[in-house]
Amino acid sequence: MKAAVRSRYGPPEVVQVSEVAKPTPKDNEVLVKVQATTVNRTDCACRAAKPFFMRFFTGLTRPRATVLGNEFAGVVEAVGSGVTSFEVGDKVFGYNEGRFGAHAEYMSIPEDGSLATMPANVTYEQAAPSTEGSHCALSHIRAAKIHMGQDVLVYGATGAIGSAAVQLLKSLGANVTAVCEQLLKPGGIYVSSELGPLAQNPFLALIAPLHGGRKVMFPIPKHDQEMVGYFKELIQSGKFKPLIDRTYPLDQIVEAYRYVETGQKTGNVVISLER
Repeated sequence: MKAAVRSRYGPPEVVQVSEVAKPTPKDNEVLVKVQATTVNRTDCACRAAKPFFMRFFTGLTRPRATVLGNEFAGVVEAVGSGVTSFEVGDKVFGYNEGRFGAHAEYMSIPEDGSLATMPANVTYEQAAPSTEGSHCALSHIRAAKIHMGQDVLVYGATGAIGSAAVQLLKSLGANVTAVCEQLLKPGGIYVSSELGPLAQNPFLALIAPLHGGRKVMFPIPKHDQEMVGYFKELIQSGKFKPLIDRTYPLDQIVEAYRYVETGQKTGNVVISLER
């Protein structure tokens, strides 16, 4: 099968599309024939190992995962022994951070992983970008306990996380303002999805309660089947639609990486593997 492979850390050019062995699903695993995936900030960070401390999780001198890609949509090609929730032919989508493998024609994922059948009203290319930035946005919204009628300022609303946050907040009935300014009311909550230029945000989250008033939060996103099911319901109801900037074929994935790293993308960049 074709896959976007890298054997070392570095710039987009370390990634090459080549032939690799097709995975075989183990017990309680599902083999997915990938029809669409994305290149996102997680892929870029893991490919380059930036910041450096990421190597303690991804491999100190060489990457453990040679095929990246965490978001995907496709068709169940085969199931391992013991699988009961999915059948061959099911259209599925989900998120596979840690194991990765979605930048390939086939990938395996545990049956109880972040996986669900696709909403009936979307294409593979529309379903694939609905979990990475979105689950980060959802974790921040839940951590801040946003409720109906609350005023929320989304700083940087054009990326995958920000564009998802605006829609998720509106679905909850919050009053949303999308800006690119530094503005926080007394008693307001600042929820960050980035470490910050000096990696200061986690530390600010720890010391903010000591000063009262404004709060800083740096929640760690959680991904599971509940998360994917939540987005499936929102998509089916028309309350959420992932924002797509560009679509590239797998053979042009290096160009996709380059574009994502310009910082100019709006929403998501999709990789299409539809035959």
